[in-house]
Amino acid sequence: MCEQGEYITSLTRSGGVWIPLFIESLNQENCAGCGRCYKACPRRVFELVEHPDGDYLGGHKVMSIVNPGDCIGDGVCRAACIKQNIICRPAKKEGALE
Repeated sequence: MCEQGEYITSLTRSGGVWIPLFIESLNQENCAGCGRCYKACPRRVFELVEHPDGDYLGGHKVMSIVNPGDCIGDGVCRAACIKQNIICRPAKKEGALE
């Protein structure tokens, strides 16, 4: 998967290493606007907005990532998404080489 030393890590309750997966993107074109990711996220990373196309399905709303820096990397949004639209990835540690 990835080299543990170059990514932000945490520990599980039992002391195991856990690599959080932080929000990277969301596919609004395929979003159902159901709000499951919004409801699952404990940090208000998402917001319901008008579809980018405006008149799509008579004002269909979709999710938007508004506070990506507040993501804690728990992945509950990705697990809640019925359309599998959310991409999450590990974050490199400050100063880690690309």
